[in-house]
Amino acid sequence: MAYKISDACIACGACASECPVEAISEGNGKYEIDADKCIDCGTCAETCPVGAPEQA
Repeated sequence: MAYKISDACIACGACASECPVEAISEGNGKYEIDADKCIDCGTCAETCPVGAPEQA
């Protein structure tokens, strides 16, 4: 199951730079995860300083 980024996102970009499959991009006011590319590795959740990525 892919991760989703919650509204807690502060748009710092830490998750995007760590994603091994480049599934994360800057969206409208927060980052977004492409569910088709996400491999459910959890790197984004481990990297995020505010815990915004959550399993969907």
